[in-house]
Amino acid sequence: MPTEVILPKVDMDMATGQISRWFAEEGAKVKKGDVLFEIETDKAAMEIDAPASGTLRNVTGKERVDIPVGEPVAWIYADDEVYEAKLGEAPISPLVGEMSAQPTEGGAVPPAFRSFAPPSALPGISPTRGEISQSQGPARATPLARRLAREANLDLSAIAGSGPRGRVVRADVEAAVAAKGAAASAQPAAKIPVEAPSAPSPAPKPMSDDQVLKLFAEGSYELVPHDNMRKTIARRLVEAKSTIPHFYLTLDCELDALLALRTQLNAAAPMRKTEKGEVPAYKLSVNDMVIKAMAMALMAVPDANASWTENAMVKHKHADVGVAVSIPGGLITPIIRHADEKTLSVISNEMKDLASRARSRKLKPEEYQGGTTAVSNLGMFGIKDFAAVINPPHATILAVGAGEERAVVKKGDIKIATVMSVTLSTDHRAVDGALGAELLGAFKRIIENPMGMLV
Repeated sequence: MPTEVILPKVDMDMATGQISRWFAEEGAKVKKGDVLFEIETDKAAMEIDAPASGTLRNVTGKERVDIPVGEPVAWIYADDEVYEAKLGEAPISPLVGEMSAQPTEGGAVPPAFRSFAPPSALPGISPTRGEISQSQGPARATPLARRLAREANLDLSAIAGSGPRGRVVRADVEAAVAAKGAAASAQPAAKIPVEAPSAPSPAPKPMSDDQVLKLFAEGSYELVPHDNMRKTIARRLVEAKSTIPHFYLTLDCELDALLALRTQLNAAAPMRKTEKGEVPAYKLSVNDMVIKAMAMALMAVPDANASWTENAMVKHKHADVGVAVSIPGGLITPIIRHADEKTLSVISNEMKDLASRARSRKLKPEEYQGGTTAVSNLGMFGIKDFAAVINPPHATILAVGAGEERAVVKKGDIKIATVMSVTLSTDHRAVDGALGAELLGAFKRIIENPMGMLV
């Protein structure tokens, strides 16, 4: 039998994906392990290898189109297998029965002609719809079709498959669900006198596309379709703001001691030889030190290093700090694992590598999934302060503003200091006001006494 090539699930939250480009064409000879296509999710682009050797046929997965996870996008036929479609056409359908191929004596159809024979000539295929008979074992179906049928309480063996060899695909199940719903609505429901409960107020619906466009003069705008990344980011932001009770705390931190230490450490960086000549072994940024300080603060206030679930509080043993990185078309949060145990130089070099690969969409799923907190820094744009949206399963996220010179009062005297405002967003179910204040206070102490990061 031909080997099915499906769209794999490469992201924990992935429901659909897009093929950004095919590396092999219809009819191409491929070997197991060859790169077939590149899949684009909301977070990364990944190359998908051929699961078997043979000839690539029935390429149904189109580029730049949303495809459900588990859906077949092509089939690979071994050299000794008969291709079941004519010169690049779709797999065999019920209409094939109109073709002229006939069975030989005794009713058997030679293997070489089975793909062109009428359904009545094939064992287990009904002459009207191309369905696999129950006598031939369990119905063949794609993983997505099986899940949809199970959720709709449908018998797969009763559904006509339109895929290769009568395989049931998503469209077949959706058609069966629609037919089932139409039949159910045609039957009058029994009237049972019950007291109707008061209906809750319907949730407000967002404006439709037409309602929005009617507010602007025709020709005064350009429509740019959402890509997969932007749609996923929008969905997750709506989920986060509607399901997580956000609570905000803001604090000012003086940076002068940290800036002086950073200058001293960068000046002491050893040189290493590269293809471009000698370069410093590390170059610390303020954000590198913020990451380290946030990790240390979580270790100092372990109750805040948590994730909320409906049945239990997840208490984390290490601080895995996600860092928001802007990329073309959206945002991604690569994670510094065990940041509490890493030196500043390791954090700095690891962050540069993650950010570079994030912008080229080459991160692996395990490099951006999970984490126990996150840091979002808009200080480089001159933003004084802002509040960030929590990214589940995190219970906190730290929004970092720009460091700027401000007048501060110390013991009755006015002095100039470099001050940075930070705002901590917390999931109030896991981190309440007092606990959040304790965490932010620990962060401030570490930032203003940065030598502790070196111990």
